[in-house]
Amino acid sequence: MIFSAPDGNDVSIPFRYQPSDSEDSPGFVTKRIDFDNWLFNKLDINMATVFQGHEVEDVIIDEKQVTVKSDDYIINAKLLISAEGVRTLVAKKYGGYKMEPQHHCAGLRAYYDGVAGLDENGYIELHFVKESLPGYFWIFPLPNGQANVGIGMLSKYVSKKKVNLKKVMLEVIESPKFKERFKNANLQRKIQGWGLPLGSKKNRPISGNRFMLVGDSASLIDPFTGEGIGNAMFSGKWAAEQARDALNEGDLSATALKQYDKTVYKKIGGELRVSAVMQKLIKYPWLFNLVIRKVKRNKELRDTITFMFDDVELRKKFTNPMFYLRVLFK
Repeated sequence: MIFSAPDGNDVSIPFRYQPSDSEDSPGFVTKRIDFDNWLFNKLDINMATVFQGHEVEDVIIDEKQVTVKSDDYIINAKLLISAEGVRTLVAKKYGGYKMEPQHHCAGLRAYYDGVAGLDENGYIELHFVKESLPGYFWIFPLPNGQANVGIGMLSKYVSKKKVNLKKVMLEVIESPKFKERFKNANLQRKIQGWGLPLGSKKNRPISGNRFMLVGDSASLIDPFTGEGIGNAMFSGKWAAEQARDALNEGDLSATALKQYDKTVYKKIGGELRVSAVMQKLIKYPWLFNLVIRKVKRNKELRDTITFMFDDVELRKKFTNPMFYLRVLFK
């Protein structure tokens, strides 16, 4: 990963201390449409009935069953797992969710051909430029000379400062830091935007009577990086395991399904809390500039951060003021 501070300094940090020693990549960058298609094709059609091209209009949950209504179908079930993404009909109606600007991010993404200067090792780039604070501008390498390019900013500040995020993104691309890299680049299709419900609110309920929420529906997006697919996949797995146990035991009550919440927050709650603290630090550009400059010059600090990617306990150092005091005097 390449981190770039508001003052222009940058530092490259591998996800692993000895990346060449592993046969597996620590990360994978792909277009969302390709990932979704791959995932859908993994489905055993004998295990599910698929309805395509039909929008869910309402969900009714009572003590006896779940009823899902679409334009043409009514489906009754014992249990519902909501993977609706940011739409979160079930989360809003039965989980009490609402859009909270301090726990929500606005994001734009586009695909470009011909972006120059992409890292030969495939490092992803996070640029904390002054125009996007508190948030960041990203460049993620893709196959065939393409790149996923985008920008994200906390919705609280988008609303407060009346930010036109698309305009900001284009201004960043045209800025002296990036202008040459995008000189021969071509926008593919259009810039698309969406909302990102962040996992920065501590231990919000993600289940209830006869339902569980997964992924973006459960607001499990990492508050610092804005990455959500990993947590969505994991939460889907844990929800499936909880559904199996609950159906076997014949208990689909909110009390029984609360075990799912406990599993999710035990597994990734610590990581979400650390990322929430790191997100707040972005509000202080001088501190971010200082840390990047120090890390760039100090191998020990670079190694520490590399280890932190693999170890959430080590990553908690970022939340400790003493870590920054040590950085100051290294």
